[in-house]
Amino acid sequence: MLNFELYNPTNYIFGKGQTAKISELIPQNSKVLLAYGGGSIFKNGVYEQVKLALSNFEVVEFGGIEPNPRYETLMKAVAIIREQKIDFILAVGGGSVIDGVKFISAAVKFEGNPKDILHKRLLIKELSQVIPFGTVLTLPATGSEMNSGAVITIDETQEKLSFGGSALFPKFSICDPTVIASLPIRQIQNGIVDAYTHVLEQYLTYPHDAMLQDRIAEGILQTLVEIGPAVVENPSDYKLAANYMWCATMALNGLIQKGVPSDWATHMIGHELTALYEIDHARTLAIIGPNLYRVMFDTKKEKLVQYGERVFNISGNSVEDKAEQAIEKTVEFLHAMGMQTKLSENTNDYQKTADFIVNRFEERGWKALGEKQNITPEKVRAIVEMSY
Repeated sequence: MLNFELYNPTNYIFGKGQTAKISELIPQNSKVLLAYGGGSIFKNGVYEQVKLALSNFEVVEFGGIEPNPRYETLMKAVAIIREQKIDFILAVGGGSVIDGVKFISAAVKFEGNPKDILHKRLLIKELSQVIPFGTVLTLPATGSEMNSGAVITIDETQEKLSFGGSALFPKFSICDPTVIASLPIRQIQNGIVDAYTHVLEQYLTYPHDAMLQDRIAEGILQTLVEIGPAVVENPSDYKLAANYMWCATMALNGLIQKGVPSDWATHMIGHELTALYEIDHARTLAIIGPNLYRVMFDTKKEKLVQYGERVFNISGNSVEDKAEQAIEKTVEFLHAMGMQTKLSENTNDYQKTADFIVNRFEERGWKALGEKQNITPEKVRAIVEMSY
């Protein structure tokens, strides 16, 4: 097992009716920026619950944080916080709103060009450098409610970039599974596939001796396979919704990543498809993931076999046969979750995509990706072209 440090200070508050606790969690006399997205919280009753819980606080609202939150939008919130002398931020929404608030939190006190936080992937470690924030989760998917990472889009340059740091954990996260009942089917599909791929990025590498991490990862995967289609069919079923929400958090709160190698190349390539074509994040992962496993088959086949045997109960006559079955079972699950797994099914403008992504990665110096740093620009090209 690799050396690791586990630090997660987020107060995770799960279950029905927990939103009322906000008033106890935000420091008294704080001036609060209430940040949210496109308005779904007005339709599902969350806004009223949050406003009631904030009735004793001075509140400034900032709406309109987009899916794949834009740097340009977030900097408007940074200006408001500086001007209004905001003490605390409350993010109400899914991963995009929470990620956006993480950037806002880091940018307010940043000395220099805030774009450097993204371009240089700076680690924000000092609590004195950030504005504290909490979250009310409305869309389980990214695990952002219990981790310190974020992904931000810069419209001007069509870039989707990640950053993070130990100072960017939410102080608390309210997670009420009843919100899932009001979500559009597409968002539930995306959330389940996003969480599933988060686990694969940390699990589907090569055999190692972190036995417990593997079993926890496999448990999350098995649960998502079992409940995924059922949540889509019946999102008001509290048992299903609760297990979906907890799986999404556990997939990326840091626990299963400790002491193990991890990949993340699927995400890095997928981010470019979102930046280029506005394809939903989860749907880019469904396009890229299976083809990355095919291109990198020789270095991943042993773990693919373990995955196939333990998650899908496959059997076969050889390592290669079982590994190929594991990939096909993954594609079947993605299709069952409503994903289209070819780029050509999502956009007509894809012929030069591989050239664009490879050139962009080379410009950034990203020439050795994956758990073994063996995903070269040539491999990236092969993965993207196979995904057409």
